[in-house]
Amino acid sequence: MKLSVVQLPAALTRGLLPAYLIGGDEPLQMKEAADAIRRAASSQGFTDRKVFQIERGFCWDELYAETRALSLFASRQLFELRFLSKPDKKGADLLTELLSRPTAEQMFLLTMEQFDRKALDAPWVSAVVKHGALVQVWPIEPKALPGWLKERATRAGYTLEDTAAQLLSERAEGNLLAAAQELDKLELAADGKTLDLATVQAGVSQSARYDVFALAQSAAAGEQARAARVLDGLKHDGVEPTLILWALVREIRGLWQLKERERLKRGAPSGWNVASDPSSGARARLNLLPIEALLQSAAQVDLIVKGQAPGEPWGALTALAMGLAGALPPALLPGSRPR
Repeated sequence: MKLSVVQLPAALTRGLLPAYLIGGDEPLQMKEAADAIRRAASSQGFTDRKVFQIERGFCWDELYAETRALSLFASRQLFELRFLSKPDKKGADLLTELLSRPTAEQMFLLTMEQFDRKALDAPWVSAVVKHGALVQVWPIEPKALPGWLKERATRAGYTLEDTAAQLLSERAEGNLLAAAQELDKLELAADGKTLDLATVQAGVSQSARYDVFALAQSAAAGEQARAARVLDGLKHDGVEPTLILWALVREIRGLWQLKERERLKRGAPSGWNVASDPSSGARARLNLLPIEALLQSAAQVDLIVKGQAPGEPWGALTALAMGLAGALPPALLPGSRPR
């Protein structure tokens, strides 16, 4: 079957399926959907959890052997497959076999970012749809974000007023992780009742001293000292590295799109997801910035932040921010390739 993230909680209460595939490119919704499935699985005795990172060169024989091995703890097994790349033919054939023959003692949770239409035609995905559930994650449109925030507040046990939801939505600029983080900070102020505009305005004012957008904008404008100061403040305030990386990538993508528009001498092609609108200071540096190297580095920093590559997240974020600000040469950026 196919489920939306909204339908997933109710479906889990009706009973577990042998396999779930979560596909999409919105990290917060994907994480929360996976967390909900893990909790439901644990409550049903799937406590022997095995996690595999599926990337190019992955040893599929290892997965096959694990699925044939008996649990040492005599518990039901949850196999979690995190796809960093699409499976090769051997992997796709094995997945099709495993997912087409579900057992009561084994369950699969598969997550894949950048899930596209072509993936739907793969036999192993069809096996998930037939015997389990495909949960496709779609981005929340900016105009729908206030409603999403209000629904989230309702689930938490309080009411978020329309004007307050609109303010939080505008501040987050369409980013769910930023919006959810801001709402979580303000939840105590609601005291289980109502979160109004005045309370949100006061909370936003208190947290505005260090802002992820200020970091990205100052770095893009070449304001090295300010960018370093703001980044240090974000770290001190406990802001999630994922949110900081999102803001930096958004700024870099905005610069890349601007450069492409200038190269093509026309507006943004239809279908482009317009990122940031670079400031005049950033525009002045456009031809000096190693944008391709920064984008490549951002991909590596993303892996580091997620724990999928060696490195320290804050050090990697600092290097990326300083690279954008012009204080670090491209050769020293995370993920840079030797020439």
